[in-house]
Amino acid sequence: MEPRIRYAKTSDGVSIAYAVFGEGPPIVHLGSFPGGAHHYSHSATSRRRIDRLVDLDWRVIRYDGRGTGSSDRDAVDFSLEARLRDLEAVVDRLGLERSPILAHRRSAFAAIAYSAQRPQRVSRLVLLTPYASGALLFATPTGRALKAMRPLLEEHWELMTLNIAYLDFRFDDRELADERASAYRSGIAPDAYRALDEADEGIDVTGFLGSISAPTIVIEDTSTPYSGRMAELSSMVKKVAAAIPNSRLVTTDDFVIPTDEFLREGLPAAGREAELPSGMTAILFADITDSTALTERLGDAAFRAKARELDTALRTIIREHSGNPVEGKLLGDGVLAVFSSARQAIEAALACARSGDDAGLPLHLGLHAGDVIREENNVYGGAVNIAARIAGLSVPGEVLVSDIVRGLARTSADVVFEARGEQALKGVGDPVRVFAARPA
Repeated sequence: MEPRIRYAKTSDGVSIAYAVFGEGPPIVHLGSFPGGAHHYSHSATSRRRIDRLVDLDWRVIRYDGRGTGSSDRDAVDFSLEARLRDLEAVVDRLGLERSPILAHRRSAFAAIAYSAQRPQRVSRLVLLTPYASGALLFATPTGRALKAMRPLLEEHWELMTLNIAYLDFRFDDRELADERASAYRSGIAPDAYRALDEADEGIDVTGFLGSISAPTIVIEDTSTPYSGRMAELSSMVKKVAAAIPNSRLVTTDDFVIPTDEFLREGLPAAGREAELPSGMTAILFADITDSTALTERLGDAAFRAKARELDTALRTIIREHSGNPVEGKLLGDGVLAVFSSARQAIEAALACARSGDDAGLPLHLGLHAGDVIREENNVYGGAVNIAARIAGLSVPGEVLVSDIVRGLARTSADVVFEARGEQALKGVGDPVRVFAARPA
């Protein structure tokens, strides 16, 4: 199945293509060039590996860096800073406050720097045959050969891509090498490849290794596709592992198994059981703040256009957090969604709040949990009304939750809860204790 491509916008205005595979706890998988999402469609090896992680109930996020794949091809700034902007745009777009990162080969440059500079955003780090120094990489026999081939770029791009692929696979698997060469040609233009290659040679993140605080596993991958180069890469991989405090080094021909085991160590016990107690549903209600005043200021047509665009974005966020938006309810009347996990409902609400702020249409957001009545494509019941009333109490951009939601999620959601006291809700007999949920 072809991935559904979505887009995130970087702080410098570049459109980054990404795709989400599967459901469950997220893994941000940087992949190797010429792009993670692009590789899934053009590499059987990459596709099998991602599918195996999905089969193990992980939600894998892959993206194409700028200048590659389905991302903005005109953006050819491949500096480390630019790569960090690409990564941050994707995790922000998905509302991932804190998540594990899996990086492969050259993509380790960005993963290492990001983990050191944004320790609060990285829960665990998996480095697969990582490079930390471009200069060391291009000093290897293969690296020197790649540099020597750069003059072929303009006039012999097809030959160049075949040579790159065969240097990796040492002619062990010609069909696989031909497939990879084709993925290179469709995933990046010759001038962009030159810029990327030259930028890689100048990047050195070894100075960040000692600052990484996230639990880290470094995997020396001895599987067939890269076995021809392992002798020259092994030393670099071991140096990376030795420089990261308390990291562990694993040598294997199947990286999926140690990756799965390592990441599951980091899941909170409650987080491993995402379902609410039988019969309960987490309910999210979102409404635009002061839509009447916004309509008067923007004009009815302009406001409705912005509201429809935000409605689409919120429904995407809700689905990406394993929720189900209720069809038929549009912004202005409210967006309603249900979840089987209180933790995922809170994460979705926080991401929706950011999306509303970014669109200039701040939201009231409220969460409650309880029994609901399902009828066709809608849900009803007292719990739905309470979620809507709690949303009405919030200040713009704030996520308020009932005490029930707080109790369900306090050991699994990576948030802090600030008490807002008992609140009297219209149409509800007893006061409800309410808390503001904020990223930890």
